[in-house]
Amino acid sequence: MDIQSKSRKEIGTLGEKLASAYLKRRGFSIVDKNVARKTGEIDLIAEKEGVLHFVEVKTILADEFPDPNFPRDEYDPSLNLHEAKIRKVARTGEWYVAEKEWEGEWQVDGCLVWLRRRDGMAFVRYLPQIV
Repeated sequence: MDIQSKSRKEIGTLGEKLASAYLKRRGFSIVDKNVARKTGEIDLIAEKEGVLHFVEVKTILADEFPDPNFPRDEYDPSLNLHEAKIRKVARTGEWYVAEKEWEGEWQVDGCLVWLRRRDGMAFVRYLPQIV
């Protein structure tokens, strides 16, 4: 897959699709995507075992996948999961829970996606409860 010619928005959309597929393979059901309100946006809303998961997805193009021995290398999209962004997701999650009258538990999670430039292969890391 040629990802070099894709825009930043297209890369982000691809990362969200890959994160969605990753979560589905791990037993989550995707409830909603790209929910935007004045408080912010939620990339993915998933449900598993009666818990709603508001998932912020961060995608980055990389020459290589991260080295598990050095989790904070130069290709670390978690650097974009800063406190202000997480707060926006949590506030939007609170709105979503109220609007849907959700009675169960919920949490804010992260999902990091590395897309390898040379072949478009992906590496995904799920981060539960980042708040």
